[in-house]
Amino acid sequence: MIPVAWRLATRELRGGLRGFYILLICLTLGVAAIAAVGTVRSAIEHGLEREAAAMLGGDAKMEFAYRFATGEERGWMDRHAAVVSEIVDFRSMVATGAGDARRTGLVQVKGIDDAYPLIGAVTLAGGGTLRDALATRDGLPGMVAQGLLLDRLGLRPGDVVTLGTQRFRIADRIVTEPDGAGAGFTLGPRVIVRRADLAGSGLLGEGSLFDSEYRLRLAPGTDLDQLRDAARAAFADAGLQWRDRRDATPSLRRFVDRLGSFLVLMGLAGLAVGGVGVGAAVRGHLDGKKETIATLRTLGAESNTVLLVYLIQIGLVATLGIALGLALGAGLPLAAAPLIESRLPMPAAFGLYARPLVEAAVYGGLTALIFTLWPLARARDIRAAELFREIETRRRWPAPVFLAAILALVALLIALAVRLSGDTRLALTTVGGLVFALALLLAAALGLRLAARRAARSRLSGGRPALRWALAALGGPSGETAAVVLSLGLGLAVLAGIGQIDYNMRHLVAAELPDRAPAFFFVDIQDDQLARFVSAAESEPGVERVETAPMLRGVITRINGVPAREAVGHGHWALSGDRGVTYAAAPPPGTTITQGEWWPADYAGEPRMSFAEEEAGELGLRLGDKVTLNVLGRDLTATITSLRRVDFRSMGINFLMILNPAALAGAPHGNIATVYAGPEAEAPLLRAVTADAPNITAISVREAMDQASDALRSISAATRWGAGATLLTGIIVLIGAAASGQRARVYESAVLRTLGATRARVLASFALRSALAGLAAGVVAVIAGLGAGWWVTARVMEADYVFAPGSALFVVAGGALASLVAGLVFALRPLRARPARVLRARE
Repeated sequence: MIPVAWRLATRELRGGLRGFYILLICLTLGVAAIAAVGTVRSAIEHGLEREAAAMLGGDAKMEFAYRFATGEERGWMDRHAAVVSEIVDFRSMVATGAGDARRTGLVQVKGIDDAYPLIGAVTLAGGGTLRDALATRDGLPGMVAQGLLLDRLGLRPGDVVTLGTQRFRIADRIVTEPDGAGAGFTLGPRVIVRRADLAGSGLLGEGSLFDSEYRLRLAPGTDLDQLRDAARAAFADAGLQWRDRRDATPSLRRFVDRLGSFLVLMGLAGLAVGGVGVGAAVRGHLDGKKETIATLRTLGAESNTVLLVYLIQIGLVATLGIALGLALGAGLPLAAAPLIESRLPMPAAFGLYARPLVEAAVYGGLTALIFTLWPLARARDIRAAELFREIETRRRWPAPVFLAAILALVALLIALAVRLSGDTRLALTTVGGLVFALALLLAAALGLRLAARRAARSRLSGGRPALRWALAALGGPSGETAAVVLSLGLGLAVLAGIGQIDYNMRHLVAAELPDRAPAFFFVDIQDDQLARFVSAAESEPGVERVETAPMLRGVITRINGVPAREAVGHGHWALSGDRGVTYAAAPPPGTTITQGEWWPADYAGEPRMSFAEEEAGELGLRLGDKVTLNVLGRDLTATITSLRRVDFRSMGINFLMILNPAALAGAPHGNIATVYAGPEAEAPLLRAVTADAPNITAISVREAMDQASDALRSISAATRWGAGATLLTGIIVLIGAAASGQRARVYESAVLRTLGATRARVLASFALRSALAGLAAGVVAVIAGLGAGWWVTARVMEADYVFAPGSALFVVAGGALASLVAGLVFALRPLRARPARVLRARE
């Protein structure tokens, strides 16, 4: 059977690929989208692995919050590492000018030693070395800065700025920083100075907020697991944070993985749309082969032989489409590699990677097979007499064995999507959304057929022949209605969902938060500066209110005596680093205690703690539990005596943990403040409160939100490209559906014109048919998009969902317009055809 089927299939393909173009394009686009996303993702992953040590700054890194390593800790590092580089990192303000001409800017300061950088090199615009640039000249130490700071403050090499109480000379502009991508999100541009030159700046005193990092260059062959365990065992209660080159940038890698998974799953949505086109193309191809199938069956060919002939044909064409998609998906990222690398904030190693191509090929092959088996199985069981006589057979289901095979393939595709995406919840949510959208669109298509059939016989279409013909065509058994609604609707649903999510993300950042957010956060306010700071801030016109609180930072190391990560059993954000800690004799204004009670104002016994209620529930904490904090290298164990409601989204002064004052007595610390003021008061306020206290760091909430908005816009742009690819596939399927129905429209136009209809009326009928189908697809797409937007906004981002009417109307209008244009383009030939010639050919 197989050799005969192969011979028949290949002979028929000698006539060309006519009838298979839509199938070919759909598979090519879907596979190309998945392969391209996978290739870029693999390039980033390999780039991160290749540059891991450079991004980390060494083979391993030991980090301490708000203190330097003790002599014992530094001695341990010197014994186990070939070279140790000490870095201090913190936020501060640089200032230039005086009086009303004084300008300030928030910066991320990196204080380095002579060993920096252990790996790689800092590239400067002037071409010199970092050591020469930072050298002291004319009594002023050097500073190099990122171009954003120089452009923002109008600075040039040779200008003098003040950092804290120390004056620095701008030496050069930073072009590249080997460990820059591993620094994560920063609120200000980077400046680099020598650690020794910060000694007189007043910025690194007790209670100041800074991180000390010790980068280690290790001997070849060092066992990183053993060294990490030894460090944690030696300094388990010292607040040590360990990281090595195997996981240099965990947050960056998680972001890449999640965004890549999301885009791959969006590519699967495009393949699902393409699958609808594949099914429609196969059905149209088989309809055009009725005479051939009937002849084969009459000459004794078995139904399985017929099935195998066309399965081989479609398999060969699908293989070609997958191959083209792989070539396109791998080639485009390689061709655009320089452009992509210039826009990425991380290294990437572009090349040909087998895994994403294999994944894309498997996805494409399974999708083609799933949507091909149904029409093939139905054609297999049609009798020769029905084919020769062109009897319109009633709709029938495929044999149970084919239904079982289709369901098994669908289950396999879902399992692969869940397994390969790396994010089970995201994969299941996406697949569930696709299944729901397809079911909703199929129900809408069936509902549209029934409604159109009834409306064609109602008074609504009375006296309106063009409308009656359009409704009758939509309600007919041609299958074109379902193809249009499914293909166009799914693409529009993805676009609608992205539009709703994008609107809500921007609304959350740009509309909701500024109304209740402070203008500035001020940190590193010393106790002897606090009264002057409050007085200066409150005296400025436009300042609404000032809130202050003492602040320290602490790392949760143990819970009830057990290491924190072991006690919780998962990596909660509260355990990922140091957290803000404060003390208060009485509950801060606006505090709502939900469980337990506050300590007396004069309480001086064992340390007590009030914990945020929601986070306590996530960590499994209850009243009476003991939490051990490492504060400035010392352990402090406190008992939870109350839980309180905390809304971290308010952007006010909120703390995860509050202790009784006696628990932190004597610990050096500073204060933080939030100042609520209008935009016009921001510049005078900044000058007033920092002029006499250069150590105070101001963080502009609006600038931070602008950075967050830029990041959201980048993510939205990536997702819109993915949605655009899905929509493009849907439009191609729509064009294919319109093209496949062209033969029927030619005959319909001939009959109507023979009965006296004008070309204008026939054209109006075709236009109404297309517009109504597209309108239905758009309406259903908006419903599905609203569901997706609500789910992501309310459940994932935990924010209030806001309906975006403009996006929804655009989707509905776009669906109707796309379907109308496609219908009109393919209406030209039926209108030009001569009725007599068409009707004679059908005799």
